[in-house]
Amino acid sequence: MTSLAPRTRPRRTDEPARIPQRDSSKLGYWLYLIPGTLLVGLVIFYPIVRNVRLSFFHWRGGRAEEHFAGLDNWIALASDHEFIQSFKNIFLVIIAMVIVPTLLGLIIAALLFDVVGRRFGARLSSFLRATYYLPQILPIAVAGVMFSWILKPNSDGVLNQFLSVITGSTVEVNWLGGQYSTAMASVMVLMIWIQLGYPVVIFMAALQRVDPQLYEAAELDGANWYQRFRAITLPMIQPEVFVVALTTTIAALKVFAPVFILTNGGPSKSTYVPSYYAYEEFIRGTDKGYAATIASAITLVVVVVAIIFIRVQNRAERKEA
Repeated sequence: MTSLAPRTRPRRTDEPARIPQRDSSKLGYWLYLIPGTLLVGLVIFYPIVRNVRLSFFHWRGGRAEEHFAGLDNWIALASDHEFIQSFKNIFLVIIAMVIVPTLLGLIIAALLFDVVGRRFGARLSSFLRATYYLPQILPIAVAGVMFSWILKPNSDGVLNQFLSVITGSTVEVNWLGGQYSTAMASVMVLMIWIQLGYPVVIFMAALQRVDPQLYEAAELDGANWYQRFRAITLPMIQPEVFVVALTTTIAALKVFAPVFILTNGGPSKSTYVPSYYAYEEFIRGTDKGYAATIASAITLVVVVVAIIFIRVQNRAERKEA
């Protein structure tokens, strides 16, 4: 009876035995991550852990001894009027940095792509896109100084001089230090002006993957610009809308420079935002642990907002699938 087992070729005596070797290339790739991981841990994760730990202590700074405070700092924060006011201002900042730029960016990007690009050419559309993005590359300090010069009080400011010419009478409005309404509105205008170019560029880049024939077919069917915008533009760039909303919301929660440059939190601390309040408490306050508590609260809010945005985006993508 013959065996059905497969026959194997006998190995020659002069043929070297094959020794299994590990793929060292994969290990080499992982080694390249070590410097970046150490740097991220040193610059990001260690300060976060250190800051959260400090929020449970009283500390005067320097070489002073830390005293365990438990939840005292967090309880005090919940009833801090200035902190509550700073978080109320965040809603206005979100309007200025998220809602208004995103909505305007959607409309401007759609007009540049669907109207200007198709009728006047891509070169003009690209030029206008770069023009809108210009404030983004301008240093915030330069933009703040420029706005401070425009909004100078009395009759020295450019805006007051312009209004004096228009009205025929001398206008001397203290835009930045007179009232809360004018000061906060001035900060919001600066944020809108700086932030507008970012969604325009992102949305126009997203529209590049849209087939222009869709717009042409819709136009032949009698669809006006708004109908094309609602039926084609919005559904196609929905992922980019989520990205812009998430990144700008996080930036709004951490905003610091516009308030620091224009109003310094005034008048009477009414334009405080959480980041600026944490800065003031750390620089001028006597308890650095309380400043760390404010910063930790901002970090917690940013994490929660990011998780909510990501879950909403994932849910929307699953519905589309």
